[in-house]
Amino acid sequence: MDIPSIYGVYINGTMITHILFDLDNTLYSARFGLEEAMARRIRAFVSEWLGVSPEEAAAMRGAVMKKYGTTAEWLAAEKGLKDTGAYYRSVHPENEADSLFPDPGLRPFLESLPCPLAILTNSPLLHARRILGKLGIQDLFSRIFDIEASGFRGKPRPESYRRALDSLGAEPGTVLFVDDAPSYVEGYLALAKDAKGVLFDELGLYPDYPGERIGKLEELRTYIAPPAIH
Repeated sequence: MDIPSIYGVYINGTMITHILFDLDNTLYSARFGLEEAMARRIRAFVSEWLGVSPEEAAAMRGAVMKKYGTTAEWLAAEKGLKDTGAYYRSVHPENEADSLFPDPGLRPFLESLPCPLAILTNSPLLHARRILGKLGIQDLFSRIFDIEASGFRGKPRPESYRRALDSLGAEPGTVLFVDDAPSYVEGYLALAKDAKGVLFDELGLYPDYPGERIGKLEELRTYIAPPAIH
């Protein structure tokens, strides 16, 4: 994707004005286990909040995640959670990124991309800044759209994507969206017929995914080319 051109950045003949990245397990490897640790903390919070076992908490959460974009949204809507800040402080402690270290190739790759970059995450801003700071790439993103910016109604809800797109002054067909969750990419693609989304499947978990899929971020280069000159 690092094909700079005086004409801009193009996918299938359409100019791309921004690349919108997911954060967790997309800009760093899933092998660090940060997402798994986060999931354990979520189960622990739900278990304590509802007074059930961690196993019951996991089952209850799993049963409603197709309805709600985030666990916090579910707890606030159905289980009386008022202080979402307490939830996020529990799920995202200060030491959450201690095991994370930068990929030396990530920053040069992102710097090579010839259009503005932004982030859309279902995590809070504090977490996003913490992770990006640890990766040494925070300054490369023009905007960070966190869960609060989405009105606590996260991906794959259409309004989550729309708020980000409206803020960027862009449409789904001119923004390339990259995420490691199939349902989140599909949610973006459902916005418009010309929406452009790519699944980042580092571990090869979704071989039957019907859309565009990559195993390394650098493979995004294959999706962008300068326009034909007539």
